Amino acid sequence: MSYWLCVSVLSVLNAVALLSNLFLLPGNWFMTGLLCIFLLVSDFGHGPTWTIVMICVALAGVGEVLELAMGSAKAAKKGASRRAMLISMGMSFVCSIAGTFMIPIPIVGSVIGAILGAAVGAFAGAWLGEAWKGTEPALRTEIGTAAMFGRLLGMLAKGAVGVTIFVVQLVSFWL
Repeated sequence: MSYWLCVSVLSVLNAVALLSNLFLLPGNWFMTGLLCIFLLVSDFGHGPTWTIVMICVALAGVGEVLELAMGSAKAAKKGASRRAMLISMGMSFVCSIAGTFMIPIPIVGSVIGAILGAAVGAFAGAWLGEAWKGTEPALRTEIGTAAMFGRLLGMLAKGAVGVTIFVVQLVSFWL
């Protein structure tokens, strides 16, 4: 196969992986793994190197830390329990996937649904976790709201890192 055909296939797969971040999936790691496969099965003599893979690994790690930290930090500042944060993360994942089917507009509806689903799931999970603990309703709502905005900020940060990985890989094909 020609170099540019392989690059095109990898770029399309990376775009799909980048979008998978919206569903709380490890899209940044998928892109990094795809680049590893590209390097293992090709012998073109130019383009990306294992150094680029290590840069992508570091960036993917930063993206995960940012998503987790931002998602939990806002709720923790409001006094969220560990139970509430764990339920929030789980419901955010489930509702993100469910949200992809809620807005019947191809692609755009799925993306919007996934983002809204993740936000609603984060709120509901934190609220339910705090209700289970017996937290007063007003504080429960504050914690749920903080979890929701934290999840959205975390998704945004991870997405920005994903775009960086995508661009680093694209640029490396021209080296």
